[in-house]
Amino acid sequence: MKKVLVTGAGGFIGSHLVELLCEKGYEVTAFVRYNSSNSWGRLEQSKFRDDIKVISGDIRDFDSVYKATENMEVIFHLAALIGIPYSYLSPKAYIETNVTGTYNVLESAKLRGIEQLLITSTSETYGSAQYVPIDERHELVGQSPYSATKIASDEISLSYFRSFGLPVKIVRPFNTYGPGQSARAFIPTVISQMILKNEEISLGSLEPTRDFTFVRDTANGFYEIYKNFKSHGEVVNIGNNKEISMGDLLEVIANKLDYEFEIKTDPKRIRPANSEVERLRCDNAKLLSHTEWSANYTLSEGLDLTIDWIRDNIYKFKNIYNV
Repeated sequence: MKKVLVTGAGGFIGSHLVELLCEKGYEVTAFVRYNSSNSWGRLEQSKFRDDIKVISGDIRDFDSVYKATENMEVIFHLAALIGIPYSYLSPKAYIETNVTGTYNVLESAKLRGIEQLLITSTSETYGSAQYVPIDERHELVGQSPYSATKIASDEISLSYFRSFGLPVKIVRPFNTYGPGQSARAFIPTVISQMILKNEEISLGSLEPTRDFTFVRDTANGFYEIYKNFKSHGEVVNIGNNKEISMGDLLEVIANKLDYEFEIKTDPKRIRPANSEVERLRCDNAKLLSHTEWSANYTLSEGLDLTIDWIRDNIYKFKNIYNV
C-alpha cells in the first residue's frame, strides 16, 4: 500500500484519519508537533500505536517538513491552529502556522514529486451563509483571523496546482465532533460541564446554526476524496446537509443526560459581532456524486459515543475555558 504522511496526526481529526488509514493497510507516518514530553497526542491511546511511524517536528519549519516528506507518496495535511477565539489574540501565530505551514508542505510536495496532496480547509472560510445549502462555489469571507488564514492556505494551494501542476485537492469539512475533541468546541464543553454537574452551563451565542458530522464520517470523507475523487485542483465539502442551532443542540444533549441547568452567558465565548458566522449548512452533492461516501452515524448516535468517551475521560476536562 501507499506510503502516507499525515500532518497534525496527534490532533482530533488527524488521529482518527491515521487510524482509518491503518485499518485500510496503508504505511502511515504521523507528523506531530515537537514537545519536550514527546507526547503524540491522541495517538498515545491508539490501538495502532505500534504500527505508526511518528516524526516530531514543527509545521512552521521547512527543514523538518521537508525531511518528513522523504519517500512519501501521499500527504494529508491537517496541521493547523484551529481555535477561533485565540486567533483574535494572536493573528500572527495563525499566519505562521496555517499559511507558512501550508507553504512548507506544498513546496516539499512539489520538490518530492508527491502523487497526491490533500489540504484541509474549513467551512468557516464561507463565513455566514449567503445561501443554503453552501456549495463549493460559495463566496469565501474571512470573518475571523483564523478563517482568513485558511482562505489564504486554500488559495496558495490551488495556485500550486495551477502554476506547477501539483496534484492538490482541498477538503472542506463542516463542523466535526466526536471522541477526542477538546472542550474548546461546543459539544464537548456542554457534555463535560453537565457530567461535572455544573449548575450553570457557561456558553456563548446559542442562535448560530451548524452542520455537524461525526469524526469517523469526516475521516472517511478524507479517504473517499483521496481514493475516488479524480479531479485535482478542486474543493470538496464534507457534511450532512443538515443544520441545528446551538440552542436546540443544547436541549438534545441535556435530554440525553437527563440534566436540568441554567445558562450562563460567558462574554469570552462570544465572537465580535461582525465575526460571528450565523449559519452553516453543507451542500454535499459533489462528495456524494463523485465518491462512495455516506454518513454512517446519525447525530444522536454520534452524541451517544461522544458522551461515553467524555464520561470515561472526564479527568481530562477542567472547568476552565481555554481559548
